[in-house]
Amino acid sequence: MFRAPKKTLGDLNAESAAKLIAAAADIALIIDGRGIIRDIAFGSQDLSGEGFQKWVGEPWVDTVTIESRDKIEELLETAQGGKTPVEWRQVNHPSRRGDIPIRYSVVQIGPNGRVVAVGRDLRTIAALQQRLVDAQQTMEKEYSRLRHAETRYRLLFQLASEPVIIVDAANLRLVDANPAASQLLNRTSRRIPGKSFLDIFDGESAKAIQNQLASIRATGRADEVKARLSEGKRECLVSASLFRQETSSHILVRLAPCGSVDVVPKSNSKVFNVVESLPDGFVVTDLDRRILLANPAFLDLVQLANEEQVRGELIDRWLGRAGVDINALIANIRDHGSVRHFATVVRGEYGAYENVEISAVSVPTGENPCFGFTIRIVGRAEASRPQSKSDFPRSVEQLTQLVGQVPLKELVRETTDVIEKLCIEAALKLTGDNRASAAEMLGLSRQSLYSKLRRFGISDVDDDGD
Repeated sequence: MFRAPKKTLGDLNAESAAKLIAAAADIALIIDGRGIIRDIAFGSQDLSGEGFQKWVGEPWVDTVTIESRDKIEELLETAQGGKTPVEWRQVNHPSRRGDIPIRYSVVQIGPNGRVVAVGRDLRTIAALQQRLVDAQQTMEKEYSRLRHAETRYRLLFQLASEPVIIVDAANLRLVDANPAASQLLNRTSRRIPGKSFLDIFDGESAKAIQNQLASIRATGRADEVKARLSEGKRECLVSASLFRQETSSHILVRLAPCGSVDVVPKSNSKVFNVVESLPDGFVVTDLDRRILLANPAFLDLVQLANEEQVRGELIDRWLGRAGVDINALIANIRDHGSVRHFATVVRGEYGAYENVEISAVSVPTGENPCFGFTIRIVGRAEASRPQSKSDFPRSVEQLTQLVGQVPLKELVRETTDVIEKLCIEAALKLTGDNRASAAEMLGLSRQSLYSKLRRFGISDVDDDGD
């Protein structure tokens, strides 16, 4: 029985071989023995629009960036020397839109040193890698922010003169208590977690507290209850509020002793020494916003020498923009009891201006009701980096976050610039970066388009043509 001979790759004609190579790769180059590009084929539409057709007749080594030239010479030497296999090497080709990473492998196809370089476009992989790096950096910044926030709130929790207890809403077990509560209950902080919350009250008071907590879990609020502690038989007012942490609910309980119980930490305690040494500003004010206490870090922010210069003064004098921020901050503290990550500014006595982030808590009961603030400087790295005209907010959310931080005129002007820039970018993309067509599409003259391209820093502009 007669069988037709099998065809091998060598039996393919030049045209079929070229089609096969072009289909298998994003880019294929035919290179002679002197390293000159003699032909080029594209399997990717993206690469065909980058102007690589001009490479024909040029040395391959001249089409790559400086750091990639050694790789090109190594690829050619290995392929022309007949060494196998030839490893894939990544090189970068410069273009008007930035360097384009291509991964090449080279195969010898002729006796005179002629080779075929088969390349794969790595821009998609590079973009994914960059997104991964950006995501990792964002996560690290978020972890750092959470650690700093936890430290600040832990410090405020420890410094509060009012006894505060955190209770697990599911089983009414004690989770944590500040030093003032430990002193009131006559227990060490190690003995408190895990104990039943109702056990710290006598029998009659425990029933009233149980009803109060049931009302809080059902409606989220309840009236204050007067209760008697089981140890010492001291009477106190018990107020509570419900909050969620991750997937569980907790109850924040405040105990206000009815008698004169000294639960304020001593001024020479380690906690106060920590406050004095904090790198972040720390301020305590009365309910009228007049400063009672300030640490050295806050004094540095407002450019004053000692605490006497700020004591009794309104914090509005240095904090916030034209009285708007401080009113919003205090309103939130009164409504919610605490505020986190409130962005505003601190104004120094001699013109210093710092972007800051504030965490604050309200202590409305007790012998001396007050507000506590921690003030952290933010954005120094961003402020030191030169601003680019192309650094525009890209969403409505980002623009709305600027309300209160910049005047309305500047906000409207920036919003207009964002829309104008996005429209120009979209027109250039639709026209394949043809500026004449883009100008016509946008209803602009070419000179007006060039002016806007320079203004927004979208691309290098040549006034003489495309």
